[in-house]
Amino acid sequence: MKNSKKEISSKQSEELLKTLKARFEKNMVRHKGVEWIKIEAKLKVNSQKLWSLLKMEETGGEPDVVSYDEKKGEYIFYDCSPESPKDRRSFCYDQDALKSRKEHKPKNSACGMAEEMGIELLSEEQYRDLQKFGNFDTKTSSWIKTPADIRDLGGAVFADFRYGKVFIYHNGAESYYAGRAFRGLLRV
Repeated sequence: MKNSKKEISSKQSEELLKTLKARFEKNMVRHKGVEWIKIEAKLKVNSQKLWSLLKMEETGGEPDVVSYDEKKGEYIFYDCSPESPKDRRSFCYDQDALKSRKEHKPKNSACGMAEEMGIELLSEEQYRDLQKFGNFDTKTSSWIKTPADIRDLGGAVFADFRYGKVFIYHNGAESYYAGRAFRGLLRV
């Protein structure tokens, strides 16, 4: 994950675009009125964004377009895997939490890995918005962007979907669980 060059080969790019297009066409309810050809054109000229999408895909996020920001002219991708991305689980919340652990340190933090990948953690509002497209995290949970006042007190926020509702919870930021990862977003 420490690839600072953020390069993607033409073969990887071609395979990724094929995967993203197939997911896009299979899940049209997520992006009504959005045309794949326009998204693909933006992606083909932005290898760093393509690299970030590749990392989202490789870690189990199943990224897909969920909206278009007309003001900024950006397509917004969310991790749309049914459960929290498998290869991003068992992380504490952020780098400060990771540093504070004396024993049994996880291999990374959610915020640290998101930054390495060039993506952002979903906010509570964005997490709730994702749930409009299906039931996500019915068996797992996902760290979400934590307000500064909560983080300053040592806490962090995560969410899941149970009993037909989104639940927002708190934990110590240094905690980590096998069933908790993070969901990200990327603006293209």
